[in-house]
This record gives sequence, C-alpha cells and structure tokens, in this order.
Amino acid sequence: MISQFFVLSQRGDNIVFRDYRGDVQKGSAEIFFRKVKFWKEDGKEEAPPVFNMDGVNYFHVKVVGLLFVATTRINLSPSLALELLQRIARVIKDYLGVLNEESLRKNFVLVYELLDEVIDFGYVQTTSTEVLKSYIFNEPIVVDAARMPPLGPAALFMQGNKRMPGTAVTKSVVAHEPGGRKREEIFVDIIEKISVTFSSSGYVLTSEIDGTIQMKSYLTGNPEIRLALNDDLHIARSGVPNYGYSSSGAGAVVLDDCNFHESVHMDSFDVDRTLSLVPPDGEFPVMNYRITQEFKPPFTINTLIEEAGSLKAEVILKIRAEFPSSVTANTILVEMPLPTYTTRVNFDLERGIVGHAADFKESQKKLEWSMKKIVGGSEHTLRAKLNFSQELHGNITKEAGPVSMTFTIPMYNPSRLQVKYLQIAKKGKSSNPYRWVRYVTQANSYVARI
Repeated sequence: MISQFFVLSQRGDNIVFRDYRGDVQKGSAEIFFRKVKFWKEDGKEEAPPVFNMDGVNYFHVKVVGLLFVATTRINLSPSLALELLQRIARVIKDYLGVLNEESLRKNFVLVYELLDEVIDFGYVQTTSTEVLKSYIFNEPIVVDAARMPPLGPAALFMQGNKRMPGTAVTKSVVAHEPGGRKREEIFVDIIEKISVTFSSSGYVLTSEIDGTIQMKSYLTGNPEIRLALNDDLHIARSGVPNYGYSSSGAGAVVLDDCNFHESVHMDSFDVDRTLSLVPPDGEFPVMNYRITQEFKPPFTINTLIEEAGSLKAEVILKIRAEFPSSVTANTILVEMPLPTYTTRVNFDLERGIVGHAADFKESQKKLEWSMKKIVGGSEHTLRAKLNFSQELHGNITKEAGPVSMTFTIPMYNPSRLQVKYLQIAKKGKSSNPYRWVRYVTQANSYVARI
C-alpha cells in the first residue's frame, strides 16, 4: 500500500504527482529531492533506492533521467515497491511510446488516467498494458523521437547492414500511423547482462550471464507466434555431453535456470526448443535465464601500477576487445579508485584516437577513462602518472583498485543463445509483418583486481 506517487525531473521539477491516501505531507517531493541531491550519509554520495526520513519510507528508481518515487508510512516490502515503480514506467512508455519529460507533460491527462487505473487508494490493481486497454480512452500525443538523443541500447541495434527505423522502439502500442493504418511489426530483443571478476593475474574467478528475451508486438489480431531457439540448448546441465569454455565458441548452450512469461506455451519446447505464445500488448519478457557456464569475456583488462619515487607512481591500463572485428562496443567507461592521498594525475592517451578521454575525480579519488567505441580485436592503453601528498607506506596495490568497466555491445551475445526463426501465424496472405531480432550485451559487474 503506497500513499503517494510522483515523477521528478533531473532539476527536481514535479512532473506528475498523485496523493492516494493523504497521510503523508504535501511537500514530500521537495523533501525527497533535497535529501537525494545532498545525500552524504554512510560515506556515500548517492542515495540508496530505499530510505526512511521522519517516519516516511521513500522508494525510488531512475528511468531515463527521471525519478519515479513512491512514499508510504507502513512497512512495505522494498522489492514490491521498486518492482511497481519499474512496471509503472514501462506501462507509461508502452502508451506514450517515448518516455521523457516532454512526453509526460504533453500527455499528463493520459498519465493520470493510467495511474488511477493502476493504483486505487494505494492498492495496486493491475500493471498489464493489455488489461488497461479496456479502461483507458485518451489517445496519446505523439512526441517526435527523431529530435531526441538516444537513451539506451535500443538506439544502437542494427539488423544486418540495415539500420532499424527511427521510430522502431518509440511507438505507442495504442496510437496508429498517419492515415489510420498500423505498421505490422514485432521486435524480439536478446539482452544479456554479464558479471565477470578477474584475478590480479588475469584469470577469470567468477562469471555469470543474466539474460532476457524481450518482445514488443505491434501486430493486429493477436496472432500466435512461434519462437525457435538453439537445438543444442540445455537446462540445468542435464544430459550435456560437453560443456565448458572453448576459444572457438563450440559446445552446447547451457542454462542454469530459466522462467517464462505466463502467455508462453511449452508443449514442444522439450522436443525442438520452440516456444509458442500469443503476445499481449506492450513490452514483456518472454523468457529470463541465468548462465554460470564459462564463456569468453568480451574484454580483457590488464593493470600495472608501479612506484616512481616516494611521492609518485605510474598506472598502465590496457583493454583488449576479444570479440570479432565486425562488432563494435559503445559507451565504454573504465573506473579505478586511487589512494586517498592522490593529489594530481597526468594522463598520456593514445594519439589519433577520437572519442577517448580521461579524468581524475578528485573528490572521489577515482580515475575515469571513457571511450565512445571500441572495434573488436583492437587494444587500447592508458598511462597515468600519480602525484601523492605523502610518502608511500606499504604496497600501493592494496590502496588502489579494483578496476571496473561498463559497456554496451550491440549485435553480440556471449552465451550464443540464438533465435533460429520467428514464425507468425497470420490468416491473411497479403500481409507480411516486419520481424526484428536484435542482440545486445551490457556489463552488470565487470571487475579486475590488481
């Protein structure tokens, strides 16, 4: 049971506010934003997703730069509240097509109508886009997505040599194309978030893939979809003759565990690894899976740190892309905590490389190295000379690191899980819906010890 729901911009402006129960003060949005903006508790500079202040529990998630917040005075499950906020954001995006400050302001009547149907007197009723279509009567005001900067991996997807239509993932599930027609198309995204920990000598200590097959359908008539996966797909390592890492990428795809959306039928999954379903409106996960089988990490990280006198040291960071040259990684960021007595850092970047930058965050005592893109098979090096305010005592490697990395790699997935075909059971022979199958890999926790 929640008392209030509101959405704040990055400046703290109140875009949407709904008070369901009246038991929390009206100025809670301003109180929340001031607390989050100037958070200094527990030695951290970023507020946790859940905290209590003056007897009020605040829950928040950040979605494309917007803060979705819920408040309550009761002891509500944090997991429930955070999941609810994510689902509300997803429902609003399904209806508006584009989720940003402008689209929320232009469609505030529709957004409030959605909130009144999703939550009644603080109690959740439904977060299903399919169910809400029966109760929502306002049409969305479409915001031009072409003027917007890309806000996530969706903007990076490619289909062969053909780039996705600009409006591919920014369409409302209820709005029609100009002329009253609706473009028949379906999107299937295989999104994998990987967690890897390297030892100081470069060996993989732990590795895990959290993956999901997301689907978003713009098909009329709710036709049945058949989705075929790898023939050599195995679950829970049962009956696998050979699993394990090999540089050639051979071997079966082994899932430790997985779960499916309620609309998925598993009748022939054990026989030919085919899923059949009638997709509901909106974006939804067809399948979630987890893999702990060893895989080839997309990047290797080598770090060398050496003393260069009593008040100086040198750091050499080397990143190598281990994926094919036909693949390009985007928005790469490498971070490395430095000793607390570091006062200045001088960087030596590779010459002739566009889009590389390095910075020393003095308040956080952290080195940041950002790259716009890295082509597969390439190697990049950063040299940094550190200056200290006091003499070194003991081993410097114990006071620096570990090195962490974030990145996005479109059209690449380390698990090798593939969609073999996407079959649509359409009654009319004249229509041929567009099918888009896209892959993306993102870093969840990519850490190298030094």
